[in-house]
Amino acid sequence: MTSSESAASRPELAPDTIVVETGRPNRADGASVNPAIDLSSTFISTGDIESSPFAYARFDTPAWSHFEEALAKLEHAELPGLVFGSGLAAISAVISAVPAGGTLIIPTHSYQGALASAAQIAERQGFELVTVDIADTAAVTAALDAAAEKGSAASAPGSGADRPAAGGSESGTASGLLWIESPTNPMLEVADVPALIAAAKQRGILVAVDNTFATPLLQTPLDLGADIVVHSVTKYLAGHSDVVLGAALTSSGELRQRMHTERSMRGSVAGPFEVWLALRGLRTLAVRLDRAQANAQTIAERLAAHPAVIETRYPGLPDDPGHDRAAAQMNGFGAIIAFTVDTADRATSIAEAVKLWTPATSLGGVESLIERRRRHPEEPQTVPEGLIRLSVGIENVDDLWTDLEAALG
Repeated sequence: MTSSESAASRPELAPDTIVVETGRPNRADGASVNPAIDLSSTFISTGDIESSPFAYARFDTPAWSHFEEALAKLEHAELPGLVFGSGLAAISAVISAVPAGGTLIIPTHSYQGALASAAQIAERQGFELVTVDIADTAAVTAALDAAAEKGSAASAPGSGADRPAAGGSESGTASGLLWIESPTNPMLEVADVPALIAAAKQRGILVAVDNTFATPLLQTPLDLGADIVVHSVTKYLAGHSDVVLGAALTSSGELRQRMHTERSMRGSVAGPFEVWLALRGLRTLAVRLDRAQANAQTIAERLAAHPAVIETRYPGLPDDPGHDRAAAQMNGFGAIIAFTVDTADRATSIAEAVKLWTPATSLGGVESLIERRRRHPEEPQTVPEGLIRLSVGIENVDDLWTDLEAALG
């Protein structure tokens, strides 16, 4: 551990200090402030290859180490994170741990890439895929009960079940996986994260949380008992719309090894330069998120009062269905807004009319983005045709509103 990382791990340091200080090289006269970009694919290794810290860059490389350690500090993981070539690669590596005959419970309004990947993996591996309203705690609990009961029946004597399950314990006894996205993409539903994690753990079911929207500055699911946290690093962590990366974190050695094997065997690895850019972007996460959240609050309030808007979803609005939960379990409300107008054509015309907002399908960068979500064929049919998702950036808020208001008109 470097001296700067040791300092950044002190409990008295706030997260907005940790993002700046962690993942630095050793402090010494004449040393670099930033880590170097290690471009080697091959490393000297003469002994047992499994005991070598680095042997071949598909397995591990020092190019990833600083970022993986920094993200682990922020998410309070006891082990270094695992960086992947994309957020969807990280998602797929986690979902692939669900065993044949098991159950994956996933929000109806999850990121559409996660839903599509889950459906494909479920068909290939032979597990059940159950979608739920993640904001309906009773419905999720019922799905957990059904998954646990199914798992118990499958493991009963004479059932023929001889394959170990991917689960929430080192012995691999769980019957499936609860996937939590909160707030959800794009409907901004807020789950009762502590309650759902507790319910899943009581039933021996693994829990993974996609923390992309909230970032570790707003919630740290591992502290609540989650087994795995996943990020699309492309979004807020890197923050400049210039890399495609993902990450997964856990404090379980067994689960980390499973995900590491999945990353290595599927080749879903990250480039050294992209990871270096992500670490550089991470340094400004706190100030970017503060500004973006403040902008989002103002714009959401103005949208909620606009006559052309049917509904505005943003957890920071006092009358939003997820407001009380978000206020209780998060350190902020994020910078994503969803609002609905009367028709798909109207929503499309708004996205085409803006001059400052960028019509694009991503989020979490410094620039503000706008998109009608149902233009994606894979988007769930329960997402309104006229729903527009905003990723609010760090521009002047009055400039952003003037542009959006003109498009609404």
